Amino acid sequence: MKKKSLHKKAGIKIHQRCPTVLVPCTLCLFSFFFSGCENDEKVIHDLTKKVVMQEEAKNIESYLSQEGKMKAKLVAPLMLRVSADTVYVEFPNSLHVDFYDDSTRIETWLDSRYGKYYESFSKVYLRDSVVVINIKGDTLKSPDLWWDQNTKLFYTDKYAEYHAKDKTIYGGKGLVATQDMTSITFKYPTGTVQVSESGFPR
Repeated sequence: MKKKSLHKKAGIKIHQRCPTVLVPCTLCLFSFFFSGCENDEKVIHDLTKKVVMQEEAKNIESYLSQEGKMKAKLVAPLMLRVSADTVYVEFPNSLHVDFYDDSTRIETWLDSRYGKYYESFSKVYLRDSVVVINIKGDTLKSPDLWWDQNTKLFYTDKYAEYHAKDKTIYGGKGLVATQDMTSITFKYPTGTVQVSESGFPR
């Protein structure tokens, strides 16, 4: 009753055909709303998508130290530092690393055509013609190798071979070796070892 009195006072006439006029208008409003939502989703996606940041440096000479002592020196023609879900440093055009003992003398060095250092794990992944040599000339070769900065270990689950003065050992399923290569554990090893006249390895 109150609505009727208000309409009469305002001089508004209500027609029965109004609902048929409102239907297309309502559909237009809904289509505009949904198209607006689609645009909003794209804008939100563009604003919230993960951004990968990359820094580039050339002719790198970098030093790694722990507790005030130099532990390694890295030389590479190109370095890319990528900030994504996991921050890593990539060396796509080869790298050379010298490892030092506690007296800051070189004990081992390595060469690889590719390397990637994962900062959060303190590990380096090496691949493609990886060669590690110690001061005695013992040589470790593998197409795929990891170096753990904390444990100072080399390891791989891929094929690897070790050459020393009096022995050659092949690891069909990889190996674990200390940084100075004084201790090496092979998985499924095969190889040759020179023996002395007494029958014991030299």
